[in-house]
Amino acid sequence: MPHENPHPSVPTTLAPLRNQVFRSIWVSTQISSLGWLVQTVAISWLMVTISASDLMVALVQAASTLPVFFLSVLAGAIADNFSRRWVMFAGHCLIASASTTLMISVGLGFVSPWLILGLGFLAGCGFALTDPAWHASVGDILHKREIPAAVTLMSVGYNIVRSVGPALGGVILAFFGPLAAFALAALSDLAPLGAIWRTKWQVRSSPLPRERMTMAIHDGVRFTALSSEIRVAIARATLFGLASISILALLPLVVRDQLRSGPIVYGILLAGFGMGAFIAGMSNGFLRRITSQNRLVACASVACAACCLSLALTSSVAVAAISLAFGGAGWLLTWTGIDVSVQLASPRWVVGRTLSIYYALSAGGMAAGSWIWGSVAQNYSLPWALEGAAGALLLVAAAGIVLPVRPWEETDQESSDFRAPELALDLKPRSGPIVAKVDYSISEKNIDAFLGCMRTKRHALSRAGARNWTLQRNLQTPSLWTETFRTPTWMDFLRLNHRLTAADKEADEHLLALHDGELPPRTVLSIERTTEAARTRALTVFSRPPR
Repeated sequence: MPHENPHPSVPTTLAPLRNQVFRSIWVSTQISSLGWLVQTVAISWLMVTISASDLMVALVQAASTLPVFFLSVLAGAIADNFSRRWVMFAGHCLIASASTTLMISVGLGFVSPWLILGLGFLAGCGFALTDPAWHASVGDILHKREIPAAVTLMSVGYNIVRSVGPALGGVILAFFGPLAAFALAALSDLAPLGAIWRTKWQVRSSPLPRERMTMAIHDGVRFTALSSEIRVAIARATLFGLASISILALLPLVVRDQLRSGPIVYGILLAGFGMGAFIAGMSNGFLRRITSQNRLVACASVACAACCLSLALTSSVAVAAISLAFGGAGWLLTWTGIDVSVQLASPRWVVGRTLSIYYALSAGGMAAGSWIWGSVAQNYSLPWALEGAAGALLLVAAAGIVLPVRPWEETDQESSDFRAPELALDLKPRSGPIVAKVDYSISEKNIDAFLGCMRTKRHALSRAGARNWTLQRNLQTPSLWTETFRTPTWMDFLRLNHRLTAADKEADEHLLALHDGELPPRTVLSIERTTEAARTRALTVFSRPPR
């Protein structure tokens, strides 16, 4: 059950660690991340040594992010329809398989650039499954107001490891070789598998059967497209990923070509990036209190731009490390802020899908950015690539004027209780289409307020799955207004009502206050029938009071 914070007014960054389930998975994830970062250093440096192509080096980042772009939406639908715990377990199995295969291949002396990219792609498939399920599970494991602290803690934990992992990877690579690094990564993957196997948490199950994958994906895309705050957050994330990935994608080339150094320096610089992210994460609560979320994300883009520009101009390891600390701070503040914005704007029934769409498009931006900046470095020069990325990041910061990230708001996104009405006919789940009509009696003085409430209700119903929503005014009796919408099947009608949250139904309370009739507005349900059917049935009409 969600852990109740004893100090609900100000949940601290460390508050989620009081929950045993979250703590167990969080700690095991850090162990796995340590191994992954050690492996990433080894893979990147191995690619530098066996390939003369700057593009192939930059594509190491793209290989692990492309699967997130292609598979995350499907993974989000799976996370919302199946046990998120077992989806996480399956994802970590794929990551462990990729690490183990890479270790065996290096041990046997069979390694090539395309094998490295292929196994990176396989690990990326594991991340595509794991990340939406894990982040969506945070709201199942913890109290809603602890979600911002939990997401920050997840990012801070990863960046604590980022401060140690790359340096450790550089040392292991320099003194023991890549095989030892890959062996450590393979062993570390066992930690989250064991933690997920041992721990369980309760999830509020739906009384309805699982959706078909195609319909689940459609509904997730529909909800995301109709949610302006989620659309803006995803757009900012995609643009930021496109520009900011240049820091990590081109860093091996900076170390090799500008700093004239080896894997130890590469690890140290990545540790500086992680340390900046750690400091920003621990200061995140304070920063959110003194400035708006939108301004904070814009400043984070400026910090990453300054990092790119410094890397393009410097030949000093110390200056590069300080610059990367600013880049790491901007990286964490942006991804944490957008992640929480998407989570808090998403009801539980669709949160896996909205997060997966966010991950898919941001990962697509990063994959495209890796290719773009790698191509610029190869065809022109490394400084040109970094300077171009700095300019792009400044444009991303300016985009906050037209695409503002809204402040975090804690609203009730739990699905409201709904009891299906009794039917006069024995409808099957696939019977339909279903037509719902609601009549309102509205006086002339309340029309503006009524139309405002109906806009809100239309938005809520459309996101939940209503089709062909219309509002009609009676020409003979102008005070009579009729709201109409459709669902393809009876099961879709039930899903729609189960998806509506308490926040979505606030409009009904306002509409009830504006209604002038002696009886409250009633919902009249019908099933459409065509005259071309072999057998005709009477149009079935029944009603229920609004809930």
